[in-house]
Amino acid sequence: MFTSTNPSDTNEVIATVPEATAAEILTVLRTAKNAQKGWAKLPAPTRGRIIANVGRLVESNKEALAKLITKEMGKVYSEALGEVQEVVDTCDFFLGEGRRLYGQTVPSEMQNKNLFTFRMPIGNVFIITAGNFPTAVPSWYIVPALLSGNSVVWKPSEFTPAVANALTAIFHAGGVPKDILMTVIADGGQTFAALESGLKEGVINKVGFTGSTEVGRKIGAKAGEYIQSACLELGGKNPMVVMPDANIDLALDGALFAGFGTAGQRCTSLGTLWIHESIYDSVLAKFVALVENAAVGDPFKDVLFGPMISQKYLDNHLTHLKMVQSHHKVLGSTSTGRITAANPRKGFVGDPDKGVFAHPVIVAGITKNDELYSTETFGPLVTVGKFSTLDEAIDLANGHGYGLSSAIYTNDPQNVWRFREGISAGMVSINNSTSGAEAHLPFGGNGLSGNGSRQSGIWVLDQFTRWQSMNWDWSNKLQKAQMDLIEIKHDPNFVLKI
Repeated sequence: MFTSTNPSDTNEVIATVPEATAAEILTVLRTAKNAQKGWAKLPAPTRGRIIANVGRLVESNKEALAKLITKEMGKVYSEALGEVQEVVDTCDFFLGEGRRLYGQTVPSEMQNKNLFTFRMPIGNVFIITAGNFPTAVPSWYIVPALLSGNSVVWKPSEFTPAVANALTAIFHAGGVPKDILMTVIADGGQTFAALESGLKEGVINKVGFTGSTEVGRKIGAKAGEYIQSACLELGGKNPMVVMPDANIDLALDGALFAGFGTAGQRCTSLGTLWIHESIYDSVLAKFVALVENAAVGDPFKDVLFGPMISQKYLDNHLTHLKMVQSHHKVLGSTSTGRITAANPRKGFVGDPDKGVFAHPVIVAGITKNDELYSTETFGPLVTVGKFSTLDEAIDLANGHGYGLSSAIYTNDPQNVWRFREGISAGMVSINNSTSGAEAHLPFGGNGLSGNGSRQSGIWVLDQFTRWQSMNWDWSNKLQKAQMDLIEIKHDPNFVLKI
């Protein structure tokens, strides 16, 4: 059994659920695989209507689902409401795609012959997601996968089983058959063992994974052994560049939200704030003041961020603090590490000893040679460095190999276009934070942040469908492509005379 507790009050049990073994997950995968063909026979517009039902049910249960997110993983309630809205938006977008799973009619090079293309479902999809966005990110996989005619086995984070079971119940209430969307709670070891068995047996036709680069590399390699390309949405070390002509107050608002919202536990969280050397000291001082005065604590109150998702995530944050070097300046708080009565934070909201809360930390003076420069910290820790030219800023923003999200604050169009062209990230924000996504825009990264696959919008359909081509020859004779061409003549000796 796995016990899920409230990270704001670890004595409060949110749910106790059975953990599945690899053998049990494999049984679930077989069940979903066997049911998939029946689901695919439903007309796509009908599947779209079911997705519409799910969206309306999520919308009508928005507050209850958001409260459960806040209680189970500690996200500030206003952010949790926004996350649930993302599920609604995703359903609203894809209900229409049920009527737009278009193929094409393609002209043939031969007479009396027609060419067509069709989107076909892949089969059974194994989805593995993290606990930082327990509803929004899963919906990016589940909704388009179901809409396209696939069955889904979802393995959510073991730290958010109550949210996972609630979201699954909503899908089922909306009309998704229980053997078409099946949810299992398991640890990483059992999950990976089931993944390997399912790929070998052929009951997994696509793998979708959101999580760390380290684990994503293993999943991608295992899928590749079975001639599959996994959909990988991995970590980030997301840069934010502040130019001298920027609206500084706006940039600082963006840095505060991107760096410390959800306690820095987003794949799109701000990694390093790169400030032009001419404004470095003044901007850093203002950023430090904002962080020092930000409210931290009870996520149901008006705070910047609440607890870490669990003790595991706090331990990970403490490990990253050990990477601070002597040439760095640690700012933003009078202390570091866990917030407790013995290690207090000014203005803390609530009782720190009940939960797993961490001090926000700014590490200034970061350089390209530092371990923190190239490490995704995934906690309330933002590094800060300086640059002299935009070319240098782009080099610093790309040098660690991650390529998920990025941002630049400037009012000069030349800076905008040079940054967009030079940055390796899959997502670019201009005068906005590194965090934030809309349901109809592609989401995903490159390099260490992913294998180029994209979620959301029409682009994710390429992850959950395969193109099928058909040629229909009604000439009543064998026509051979590239051989039986219609002869076209021209005059090779023509010369234009003026």
